[in-house]
Amino acid sequence: MTDKKQIAYKKFNVIITETLKMVVEAEAQNQQQAEQIVSDRWRNSEYILDADNFCKVEFTATENNNY
Repeated sequence: MTDKKQIAYKKFNVIITETLKMVVEAEAQNQQQAEQIVSDRWRNSEYILDADNFCKVEFTATENNNY
């Protein structure tokens, strides 16, 4: 007869964070204005980031104690 050790499993919540990245050129008087111009254009869907703009992925696990 063999002793089988029972492994206690825990539940984890894992957050998957994907980062997309695109570089666009903007003419402006200063950095703040350039960021505002690009932000406005992005909100107006002039820039659409998709899988071609993939930069990195991160996985972060935390123990789920809610069971």
